[in-house]
Amino acid sequence: MGLGFLPLGLAYGALVTESGLDWWWAGLSAAVVFGGSFEFLLVGMVAASVPLTAIAVSALLVNVRHVFYALSFPLHRVRGRLGKAYSTYAMCDEAYALATGEQARTWSGRRLLWLQLLLHLYWAGSSTAGALLGSLIPDSVTGLDFALTALFTVLALDAVRDLRGDVPTPVLAALSALAAHLLFPGQLLLAAFTLLTAALLARHLTTSRKPRHA
Repeated sequence: MGLGFLPLGLAYGALVTESGLDWWWAGLSAAVVFGGSFEFLLVGMVAASVPLTAIAVSALLVNVRHVFYALSFPLHRVRGRLGKAYSTYAMCDEAYALATGEQARTWSGRRLLWLQLLLHLYWAGSSTAGALLGSLIPDSVTGLDFALTALFTVLALDAVRDLRGDVPTPVLAALSALAAHLLFPGQLLLAAFTLLTAALLARHLTTSRKPRHA
C-alpha cells in the first residue's frame, strides 16, 4: 500500500512545483493536510488565491466521506488520547480499507497506529521527492494519473472478497454510485455514501424484523 503511494506522491509534488509554489510546500501540505485527493484540488486553489472560506467548504465536501468511515473504524483499539487523536487525524481511505478488512480483526491498536504513521510518511516523503525531482521526470512517462484509480480498484476488490458471498452489499454500493452519478453529479461522493447508508439501514431493519424459525 505504501508503494502505491509513491507514484501519487511524485505526481503531487511535481504538480506543486509546476503550479509555481516552492518545493517545500509539497512536503508541508502532505504532512499537515494529509487529504489525498483534496490536496490536488488545494494546489490549484492556493495558486489562484481562492478565499479561505471557499477552501474550507471544498475540503468539507471532498472529505465528508470520513464521517462514514468513522462509523466502523476500530478506533476503540487505540489507547491514549494522543494515540486516538492521531489515529482520527490520519484516517485516510487506504488506512480505513486495511484496518477494517478481515485480516485486521486481530490487529492491536499499536499496529493500527504504525500502519497510519507509515502511510503518512510514505505520502509526505514521496510528495517531497516529487517536488524536488519532478522536473527530471520525462514527458514520455505516462500512467501516474491512473495510479490512484488503480489503487482504489485493488481496495474495492479486496473489500468484495472480505464480504464472503454477501452479494447484496456490493450491488447496493454500485446502484448507489450510479444513482448519485445520475441525480447528483456535482456531489457524487456525498450522495453515494448517503444513499448507500440509507439502503444498508433499510436492509438491516427489514431483515431484523423477519421472524426467526428454529
